[in-house]
Amino acid sequence: MTESAASAALTAPAPVVAGPATARGRRAARLALRTVQVLLALFYAGASALPKLIAHPTAVESFDRIGWGSAGMYTIGVLELAGAAALLVPVLQSVAATALSALMVGAFIVQLTVFDGQNAATPLVLIVPLALIAWARRGQNARLWGLLRARA
Repeated sequence: MTESAASAALTAPAPVVAGPATARGRRAARLALRTVQVLLALFYAGASALPKLIAHPTAVESFDRIGWGSAGMYTIGVLELAGAAALLVPVLQSVAATALSALMVGAFIVQLTVFDGQNAATPLVLIVPLALIAWARRGQNARLWGLLRARA
């Protein structure tokens, strides 16, 4: 080996190894996604479904203004609570995130049409992490489908 080749070998950057760093990154991403799921589940169960299910005066007033009354309020509350719980069940996570996203599209439309756009950004903001969860957990859909087919 010539002196210049030896010098180049000593100063050359070390090869990048993707194994452990990539695995650590994946673990961190899974943990971050799981944290977002738990936070969303807490939000939907506590801040969104609970006021509807206990007929808090502000929820009653909103649903009366929409024209859906208490039946609509309780129905939406139950759907949100079910979605919150399903976000925490591995085989249901993607489906729950998709269903809650659809519910948020409806909430956005109601905010625009009934409430003149007041708080219309909230459902849109919630759709972003829900869509991420639905996409990241989409592999569970095949497992869910298999479980459903096995029961049929």
